[in-house]
Amino acid sequence: MLPPTAAPSVDRRRPPHARRGVAVLVAAALLLPLPASVGAADDLDDRRRSAQEQAEGARQRTDDLRASVEGLSADLAQAVAELAETESRLPVAQEQLRAAQATLDGAERRAEILAARLVDARDQQATLRDGLARTSARDDEVRAAIGQLARQAQRGGAGASGLAVVLDAEDLDEFSARMQALETAQRSQDRLLEELTALAAATRNHEARLAAVADRIGELRAEADAEVVRADQARADAAAREAEITRLLAAQEATRQRLGDMKAQAEAEAAAADRERAAIEAELAGIIAEQQRVAAEQERARVEQERIRAEQERARAEEAAKAGQQPPPPAPPPAQPAPPPASGSSGPVFSNPTSITPMYVTSSYGMRLHPILGYTRLHAGIDLRTYCNTPLYAPRDAVVRWAQWRNGFGNQVMLDHGSVDGQSLMSSLNHLTRDTVSAGQRVQRGDLVGYAGNTGLSGACHLHFEVYRNGSTVNPAPLLER
Repeated sequence: MLPPTAAPSVDRRRPPHARRGVAVLVAAALLLPLPASVGAADDLDDRRRSAQEQAEGARQRTDDLRASVEGLSADLAQAVAELAETESRLPVAQEQLRAAQATLDGAERRAEILAARLVDARDQQATLRDGLARTSARDDEVRAAIGQLARQAQRGGAGASGLAVVLDAEDLDEFSARMQALETAQRSQDRLLEELTALAAATRNHEARLAAVADRIGELRAEADAEVVRADQARADAAAREAEITRLLAAQEATRQRLGDMKAQAEAEAAAADRERAAIEAELAGIIAEQQRVAAEQERARVEQERIRAEQERARAEEAAKAGQQPPPPAPPPAQPAPPPASGSSGPVFSNPTSITPMYVTSSYGMRLHPILGYTRLHAGIDLRTYCNTPLYAPRDAVVRWAQWRNGFGNQVMLDHGSVDGQSLMSSLNHLTRDTVSAGQRVQRGDLVGYAGNTGLSGACHLHFEVYRNGSTVNPAPLLER
């Protein structure tokens, strides 16, 4: 009689269909992509692009400021430019910090999600290993039961068939008992073989799922490691931006303090510049007065000549009348110089005095705040972009009044364009590296008069161009061609 077999062990903590459902959900979750917001990524790209544009704009504004600082010596102009550069870079650095922090936040969120998925994958791996161990243990039990059946059969006689065992029964009861035992043994054997087949299939399934989970764990670990690297880089970028902002704030404060300490120097330079401008305007007034005196004398001489000519005509007419002759025709009046071509003050009268085409104005004419003294002063010309040692040209036919050093203005060329629309018109080119003309020289529009520079009270190579009508400065912009 074959012994009864042990019933297979069952995990009663959770129904099999429930365990399968959980495993399917976990596997599906592991295959989902990391959440990503397209809108958030686009926003971050836009902010980075905006920060880059701000940085480029800040550099351009700083270059323009350096070229337009007037009335300040080199050290003061440098301090002002440094402060402006620092203040323009602060918003850029702050935007870069925000972008780095956003990148760091995103990397940390993805790292957290990956870590959670890795935990789930390892839990699933442990569950599958437990199931594989139980399946393997039950496989061993079934094989042992089959082995026991085989050994019992051998003890009953290796060559005896089941029919012989039944026929050897001495009576009907023994025959019936032997038949029942034989059927029970056969059923047990069939059940054990079916279970062994099912266990083999379950083992293959567990092993396949374990291999898939192991691969997924490797992928998740690689993704997590890469995300850690990205987070570390973003963290380092954020720290660098924070350090830069701290440095910029410290530089800003130090520069402001330095400018405060240099206020007396700025006041002295402003006063000297005012004195030099007053001296120039006085000289121009003297020149204009002399021109007016000469013109008045010429007019008086012309009137006297006309009077004398008229008296001579009358005398000749009287003599001819006494002699009974026809009076001679009057002599033609003396030739007068042709008047200058008309040019209305509302239109351009000057061509571009620089070699930069088209002209680029870095600072306009008008009142502007002094960067150190804190009050407004007249910027009596316009600043045009040039580069060191680039050529400068006469903007209109003129006579050179002087080409010399003037405190604050550096090397200056003063051009006298004569009377335009009944008013004296002059212009000056300032901060030149050197000039190529001399006092009294006549120049035509477009002639070379010197080279751009950074002499006098100037922050960088540029052309400070001034226009004087009747000895006083006016805005050159409407008078310049574009």
